[in-house]
Amino acid sequence: MSRAICIVLDSAGVAPMPDQAKYGDVGACTIPNIAKASNGINLPNMQKMGLGNLNDIVGCPKEKNTIGSYGVMIELSPGKDTTTGHWEMMGYKLENPLPVFPDGFPKEFMDKFEAAIGRKCIGNYAASGTEIIKELGDEHVKTGKPIVYTSADSVFQIAAHEEVIPLQELYRICQIARDLLQPPTLGAARAVNIQEHQTAMISVLLRRITFLTFSRAREFQPMV
Repeated sequence: MSRAICIVLDSAGVAPMPDQAKYGDVGACTIPNIAKASNGINLPNMQKMGLGNLNDIVGCPKEKNTIGSYGVMIELSPGKDTTTGHWEMMGYKLENPLPVFPDGFPKEFMDKFEAAIGRKCIGNYAASGTEIIKELGDEHVKTGKPIVYTSADSVFQIAAHEEVIPLQELYRICQIARDLLQPPTLGAARAVNIQEHQTAMISVLLRRITFLTFSRAREFQPMV
């Protein structure tokens, strides 16, 4: 076989990892938990492929005569970032976890980043994209300062109003962030730029730089 197509359903875990406690995720088991909370799910095609054979999933019973192969894999790489799992599925195992920044990014890094992009930033803490735009969107529009934030993943995120910071400038800012975020201590897996008027998260360049813009600070609509 010279080619294979791998389709990944992110955030669709079917069984708990044995090291859940290390990451504060005890009890996380997405598909079975959703099925339980919704009194059952109807996934007939995935059931035929063996989904119900992997765990107790309400509404998706075990299938004796499956039409596909199935199994539960345990990640060997340390860490819980999405990119880590993607890389491992393609054969690359990490020896050290990608760094996360629960307290925001170091001042030394932010000083270099701001000097390189020619703008001061606001934010620089872990937050939901929709919430930080509600909190800092108006200030961003008034000052032109991009909003920097992170999440539980190894990610550097920038939120900006598309009329305050034009698209090409956002590309430039993302590339600078990617170039500065390098191992061993600042090797964030992704640099992400948040804007509205996009229908999906788009990979920019080939280095996991993504973006999403918002048009009005108080009327941000999350993408679907």
